[in-house]
Amino acid sequence: LDRFPEDFMYRLTPDEFESLRFHFGTSKKGRGGRRYLPYVFTELGVAMLSSILKSRRAVQINILIMRAFVRLRVFLATHKDLAIKLDEIEKKLQTHDVQIRGIIEAIRQMMLPPEKPKRPMGFRLEEPKTKYTVKRR
Repeated sequence: LDRFPEDFMYRLTPDEFESLRFHFGTSKKGRGGRRYLPYVFTELGVAMLSSILKSRRAVQINILIMRAFVRLRVFLATHKDLAIKLDEIEKKLQTHDVQIRGIIEAIRQMMLPPEKPKRPMGFRLEEPKTKYTVKRR
């Protein structure tokens, strides 16, 4: 524990552990599985771990892990502008969602059948129409 302070390793939260347990299909608590939350290593912890483990396989695995970290860091640094663009697009889409919902609602209103005119209330007398003629002099 002296070699791994908080920024080198930390204990998982119950939600993180449950997600990890579900992902890897490990046994549940009380059925032979872990009875405490596990620790996980940060990037610094992996670097420290490589100085502790001495087996040939452990050294090879740690070399691969360190190379993966370097590649990830390079990828993130070179694609930072892409991440910024994606954030901008996401913000635009959120405003467009509201506008699109408004358009769809307007179209739905237009698709409704027109209301039939209501008959006026009261008594109406229908008289036969007569033809009027005008005599010319």
